Amino acid sequence: MKSIQYILILFLVASISSCNSQQKKTTDTNAVVQVVGIEVFENLEDSVQLIDIRTPKEYNDGYIKNAININFFDDDFMEQMSKLNKDEALYIYCRSGGRSGSASDKLEDAGFTKVYDLGVGMKGWRKKDKPVTQNK
Repeated sequence: MKSIQYILILFLVASISSCNSQQKKTTDTNAVVQVVGIEVFENLEDSVQLIDIRTPKEYNDGYIKNAININFFDDDFMEQMSKLNKDEALYIYCRSGGRSGSASDKLEDAGFTKVYDLGVGMKGWRKKDKPVTQNK
């Protein structure tokens, strides 16, 4: 019985630390990467660099207006991202914040100077009934 309790405690600790690592980004306005809320994304200009890093299937199910799809799981993900302007603000999102958190680390390492990560992802966007664009 004690071994089951021990396993459950280990699982709980692993789960908590996994969640914390996804949200380790700061909201410090001087940081390169900032996790931001829906209010930042709902007021974006049409001309910003807005990247949906979900899979093409997820993207085709609906995306934030003007977002370009660059699949995080593509082998050439960073090559595609490197074609963007590193000195302009970059807004990224995924389904729920995990992939965009990982991508943010890579983008900062690649020299991007300002990355805004929608912490709640598309899941949180939809939960708040924000507008979704779909290809016809």
